[in-house]
Amino acid sequence: MDGILPLWKPKGMTSHDCVYAIRRLLKMKKVGHTGTLDPAVEGVLPICLGQATKISSIIMESQKVYEAEVTLGVSTETEDQEGAVVEVKKLTEPLTMAEVERALQGFIGEMEQIPPMYSAVKVKGKKLYEYARSGEEVERPVRKVHIHSITLLSEVKTLEEGTATFRIRVACSKGTYIRTLCVDIGKELGFPAHMSQLVRIESGTFQQEDAVTFEEIQEAVEKGTVERMVKNLDQALTKYDQIVVSKEDELRIRNGQVLPLPKEECKTNPFRMKTSDGKLLALYQIHPTKPHVMKPFKMFVVK
Repeated sequence: MDGILPLWKPKGMTSHDCVYAIRRLLKMKKVGHTGTLDPAVEGVLPICLGQATKISSIIMESQKVYEAEVTLGVSTETEDQEGAVVEVKKLTEPLTMAEVERALQGFIGEMEQIPPMYSAVKVKGKKLYEYARSGEEVERPVRKVHIHSITLLSEVKTLEEGTATFRIRVACSKGTYIRTLCVDIGKELGFPAHMSQLVRIESGTFQQEDAVTFEEIQEAVEKGTVERMVKNLDQALTKYDQIVVSKEDELRIRNGQVLPLPKEECKTNPFRMKTSDGKLLALYQIHPTKPHVMKPFKMFVVK
């Protein structure tokens, strides 16, 4: 079975747990996930099956969309609701929607983030959370991320204990830590903050309405209909231009040959190479040293 299973990852499981469970359910070895989601987070986690594991890195690079709850007035060591409290500063007056909207707009575009200590980013071959658990502080690499859009989804709700919460939707690049973004939003508003809830509603071309639960997968396996849930590779690559090839070029592509660039101009690089009847043969790219030809980027076995 080849394709992408758009899983709705439940809370309490790691991405690796999900891969293990899918392998067991589908009795397949070649299974891979498309980016880590923390155990406390639920949401869209595309699972690659068979040949689709060749494009897992491409899906990882795609845009993600999250819905998060920001809590103002309290910060934690993990930047989410799981960690020990680090700082408390009660809100004495309610914040207006306009104040929050202004703060949010300042984060749109490219920005630098420092990954939280409780994260899986590696420094000198060791994960940051391993340093954190042993009480070690290390210099963390600054990374550039891009916030494509950020929307306020709810009113600012002030709670009795002097905290306030509101919900946001964030469309962002790979590698963005929404926890850190929530903390930075709090700083912009003048308060310690943390992320108190997070759901991923989109990953690449896959959205919440596409996703299936483990219960639905189990039921489909029992009925023998699980293949209907699996999306083909082409659906995950729709952002790349396509070239329909002749029968002669189809044979050359199947053999992984370097070919002259087509007459039609492609706006993306790589681009999809497809047969006249719609089968995806490969991803090709412009040759890095010979710009008049194209070479294979990812090859797929097409029957």
